Amino acid sequence: MNSRKVPLILIQKCSIRKNGRVQIPDISWTMNAGEAWLVIGSNSGKKSVFLQGLAGEADIVPGPSGEDAGMSGGGGSAVFDSSGDVPLYSSVFGKSVENVSLERAAALIEEERTNDESDYIEGGVDSGRSGRMFLCEATQSDGARLESDPQVKLCGIENILDRGLKYMSTGEIRRTLLCRALLCGRKLLILSDPLAGLDRESRTILLDFFNSITKRQLSGNIPGCPYIILGMERYTEIPAAITHVLEFSGDTVSFCGLREEYERLMEAREKKHDRAVEKAAFFQEVSGLQEDTAQTDSGSPETGALIEMNQVNVGWNGHTVLENLTWTLKKGEHWLIRGPNGSGKTTFLELITGDNMQVFCNDISLFGNRRGSGETVWDIRAKLGIVSYRLHVEYRMVGGTDLESVIISGFHDSIGLYEKKTDVELIAAHRWLKLGGFSGRERESFSDLSYGEQRAVLILRAAVKLPPILILDEPCHGLDDEYRRKVLDLLEIIAASGTTTLLHVTHDPTEVLECEKHILELHPDEKPMYEIITRK
Repeated sequence: MNSRKVPLILIQKCSIRKNGRVQIPDISWTMNAGEAWLVIGSNSGKKSVFLQGLAGEADIVPGPSGEDAGMSGGGGSAVFDSSGDVPLYSSVFGKSVENVSLERAAALIEEERTNDESDYIEGGVDSGRSGRMFLCEATQSDGARLESDPQVKLCGIENILDRGLKYMSTGEIRRTLLCRALLCGRKLLILSDPLAGLDRESRTILLDFFNSITKRQLSGNIPGCPYIILGMERYTEIPAAITHVLEFSGDTVSFCGLREEYERLMEAREKKHDRAVEKAAFFQEVSGLQEDTAQTDSGSPETGALIEMNQVNVGWNGHTVLENLTWTLKKGEHWLIRGPNGSGKTTFLELITGDNMQVFCNDISLFGNRRGSGETVWDIRAKLGIVSYRLHVEYRMVGGTDLESVIISGFHDSIGLYEKKTDVELIAAHRWLKLGGFSGRERESFSDLSYGEQRAVLILRAAVKLPPILILDEPCHGLDDEYRRKVLDLLEIIAASGTTTLLHVTHDPTEVLECEKHILELHPDEKPMYEIITRK
């Protein structure tokens, strides 16, 4: 009798193919019972493609170059060698796999916006599917008692079940996706960057959930308890239950082994990293770009208020988001906007960008002009640089745009590019792409980039015209350590230039910039619903 244990997942000398191209050549990896894996990698690496292969969203094919196109796996299928006897890929989870990722959340919002029928219904507002409807579609239940379901409570979404998916924050919609996977009884959950955009309480809940589930798995196969694979861009807040690490650099595996061995490797790398020298060199690059591409002041006052809000109230369907908010932004005063998931941070920013129509029924002035007094959204956006989840979703819908055009579109405030490129714009685009590490990739399609790379390009797009106000809604979503350091350095340098004022939303205290001395803190379900803090 063969007592050899059968691996949970086995990959031997296979490739992973997506969109008809081999993305990861020649990979071998095994996951056994009693192991809890973290998959990590840079934005330019193929971590996401690997996880998509495990989830059946990309094909796992035999051979180092995927030469046998007819023998594809993924989605729970097995792959064998030419004899048909030796398995090259197998998974005990079959098709019972769910990949809860930033990409999946963005795709869900795309679906909701594509199906939006606001122009055809009375009242002009189509709320779309609610969280309750979305969960009921998967579980084929009436959803009457979802609030009391343990899985719903575990994910912390019992109070937002009747909110439209399109009105949820990024953290809320990913918790809803996780809940759906749990309710469907998936055997394997792949959590890709699960902490991105989550507030402190949500992070604690999720880490406790991961540790609890994983410890139960490590102690023995408990019926109904899913396995979890964690995917992250950065080695931070790693759950204690993790035992093994798989790291990607480019399209190859750069580490595969025990957590303790990886931590020793990380320590050795950190000792070799000269942060001060790198930052000084980066400062020189950005300063040169600022001088060469600086725009004339777009009419914003040298003194006084850039934005004024007086007794602002926003809400829908009986739900109050902002109440009696009075706030002023002055040039050179950089603000941190913070609060728990669903507290109204994104709504607050959308009042400024013009993406929330309730701006017209409130007393809000931008650059000295009352909103609704005749200015167009383009007049406003000409003075703004924007990085947000909403912008990211909209750009994914025109994902075929090449990177050169994405950067140049920042000069025109458009999603995609519909103007002829000037020589000055081309030079600026190439220099900013080089600054971001995308030199030579100008013709690559935006849709071919990883989520983190896409976010990095959108940050460059927002900064290219050095706008009077730079709005940053969780700009470091999906960024690895290298890109994150570059982005935070870039924001510090832009703030120091004196030409741009920052409005920055983040849940991560390590991403708060020294220049952000002013804080707008939102307190949902409290009176008052906000607090203004000045730090020294």
